[in-house]
Amino acid sequence: MRFIRTAFAVTAFLASGTGAGAHPHVLVDARAEVVFDPAGEISAIRNIWQFDEAFTAFAIQGLDADGDGELSDAELAPLAKVNVDSLKEFDFFTFLTVGDKSIGFTPPTEYFLQFYGGRLTLFYTLPLKTPVAVGKATTLEVFDPEYFVAFNFVEDTPVTLVDAPASCGAAYQAPHELDAETMAILSAIPADQRDLPPALQDAAAGLASLIRISCD
Repeated sequence: MRFIRTAFAVTAFLASGTGAGAHPHVLVDARAEVVFDPAGEISAIRNIWQFDEAFTAFAIQGLDADGDGELSDAELAPLAKVNVDSLKEFDFFTFLTVGDKSIGFTPPTEYFLQFYGGRLTLFYTLPLKTPVAVGKATTLEVFDPEYFVAFNFVEDTPVTLVDAPASCGAAYQAPHELDAETMAILSAIPADQRDLPPALQDAAAGLASLIRISCD
């Protein structure tokens, strides 16, 4: 199994020459599930990320070990582990905040990949270090601060609350669109440069998909 240093096989993906010529280089259709425990507190975040076809085509090269034209759970398991292990370096692109406090996660132990319709989908559950009650200004953001990976939440049920008290709800806010000038600057960044210049970091931070969680 080839070694992949960064999330989603970024290093090897770019080295393959298949990466796009501008940020973002990997596109993800996303869903989020906010999991509650019996005490009514948030205990985990479950991410469901479907990768674009170009990235998928590269990532699955050489994985069909038995040559049957299909990818089994066993054949996908090593890649799933590499992806999840690599995501730790980037805080899993998942940021939960209650008030002004950032909530920490423990590495996922439940994760797997599926391959369907020419695209890979990663499923993984991020347990909170300590379950937390929903408070004022409880938000979940999923984004790459360096805009190497672009997350687009699906229009149909972008977020689901699992086992939440009946009084709880969630509202999804899509990120704003970048202006033409910023897009032009991004398009000039070389494909092998992951870090954004400081002047663009604030713009990229505004691309977060924001989920507000509340309980009466």
